[in-house]
Amino acid sequence: MANQVEKAGCLCGDVQFEVDPAKIVGQAHCHCRDCQRSTGSAFASFCFVPEDGFRMTSGDPACFEVAGESGGKVRRSFCGRCGSQLFSRVDVMPGVYFVKAGALEDASWMKPAMAFWCQSAQPWTPVMADDVARFDRNPG
Repeated sequence: MANQVEKAGCLCGDVQFEVDPAKIVGQAHCHCRDCQRSTGSAFASFCFVPEDGFRMTSGDPACFEVAGESGGKVRRSFCGRCGSQLFSRVDVMPGVYFVKAGALEDASWMKPAMAFWCQSAQPWTPVMADDVARFDRNPG
């Protein structure tokens, strides 16, 4: 029997991919100003997926690249047609996709256990559950 996969993609359907839920190694929120700007909201929610748990099935996402706090590159991939945020990749964690919760067809199973860059969280951000580990910046 084949492994169940989580389907994901953009709003218009041009870019589609799959995630193997057995390979997901974590889930988090990020409150950094770049995530706030790229999502148009208070934070980004995502799951960490290694390369062997991620598979593009259609389309070719556009990418916007910036330097992260470490000086390494942060690459945010999105649909060039509808603008939907899809996933990010960062030099400091090679081989990992940060799949945006909103790109998943069904993200109801997610339960982020960490929150990064809480020092720049908006004061109107919804209260996080008590069991969410909070970091002022990136953990490490």
